[in-house]
Amino acid sequence: QVQLVESGGGSVQPGESLRLSCAGSGFRSEYDAIGWFRQAPGKEREGIACIRKRDGTTYYADSVKGRFTISKDNAKDTVYLQMNSLKPEDTAVYYCAASLLLHPIRVLISKDYDYWGQGTQVTVSL
Repeated sequence: QVQLVESGGGSVQPGESLRLSCAGSGFRSEYDAIGWFRQAPGKEREGIACIRKRDGTTYYADSVKGRFTISKDNAKDTVYLQMNSLKPEDTAVYYCAASLLLHPIRVLISKDYDYWGQGTQVTVSL
C-alpha cells in the first residue's frame, strides 16, 4: 500500500522559511515524479513544484519560482520543499503526490498524479 506522509508545516511570519518533507513508502513499481500542490480555502488546488525521480529535473509554478526549491533523496524515498521568503498568500494546505508516469507537458496537473498524502498546513501571518 502506497503511503505519502508530509511533515514540516507550521506557522511562520512573512519572510521566514519552512522545509516540508514528503516520505514515500509501499511503491510496488518505480514512480516517475513527486509533486507538491497546495490548496488555500476557497481556491482550487495549485501545482507548485515537481521533481522527476530518475534525473532530478524540476519544474516550478511562477508563483513560487525563485523562492521554493524542490529536492529529493532517492535512498530515503523522500522529497523536500524548501520554502523561503514566505508570503501570506502562501498560506494553504500543502500536499505531496506521486505520479507513476508524468505527462511530458502537464507536469503540475493534479489529475495526472496517482497517490496523495494527507496534507500539512502552512500559515504565513504577522
